[in-house]
Amino acid sequence: MKPWYGALLKESAGALQDLAADPKHLGAELGITALLQTWTRDLRYHPHVHLLVPGGGLTPNRLRWVRVKDAEFLVPQAKLAARFKGRLKAWLEREEPELFQRVPAKVWWMKWVADVQPVGSGEAALKYLAAYLCRPPLHESQIDRWDAQSVTFRYRANGGEQHRATVSGEEFVRRFVQHVLPKGFQRVRHYGWRGAAAKAKWERILALLDWRMPTAQLSALNSQPPKCPCCGKTMLLIGTLPRAPTAGWLRVES
Repeated sequence: MKPWYGALLKESAGALQDLAADPKHLGAELGITALLQTWTRDLRYHPHVHLLVPGGGLTPNRLRWVRVKDAEFLVPQAKLAARFKGRLKAWLEREEPELFQRVPAKVWWMKWVADVQPVGSGEAALKYLAAYLCRPPLHESQIDRWDAQSVTFRYRANGGEQHRATVSGEEFVRRFVQHVLPKGFQRVRHYGWRGAAAKAKWERILALLDWRMPTAQLSALNSQPPKCPCCGKTMLLIGTLPRAPTAGWLRVES
């Protein structure tokens, strides 16, 4: 499963990069943070990928930062889904031919789904995705009762309403264990100019955006020098580390 999960992350990010590179949509390279999730709220097996991207990108010649034309739109959802399906099919044929033969032919004729949503500054989306990293598929507080035959647990549907599911003990263990990822698998990955090897591109983007700490924040830092928590002496500001701009992020699910 390790290569298969890796392909889900890589090919979903690649599909988004392909469309964003088209001048009809953005004509630039995106910076992507991708996260793999394998469960639904009732613990069923449903592997899918969340992608978080800023609403802009770096042109191929690295001379311009291009913002999305519409804050509510990045790329066409239907085209993104079709491109992802095509890339994943090609990967299977090339890398896992035996597994490809086991996939029913009708799967490649079906319409796949990709959901693109604007998420403002991206802070709320980051908190939403971070929750998947910091908690298991089901918390013990969601279990209402159990006995020698069955387990009943609560889960919240997409609309917010509470539901209960009762399954056999064997089925409950099966649902839970199937979400244990292969040892050493990195479920969060970065692509494009968010990648670990793209430091030069990141620095170029900061220079193009000419991003600096607001004057008000600098004044606050200078007016009240902080104290060292160890020795109690006044600390001196010797420099600032720039942060990434926070406007215009979009979340993509495939």
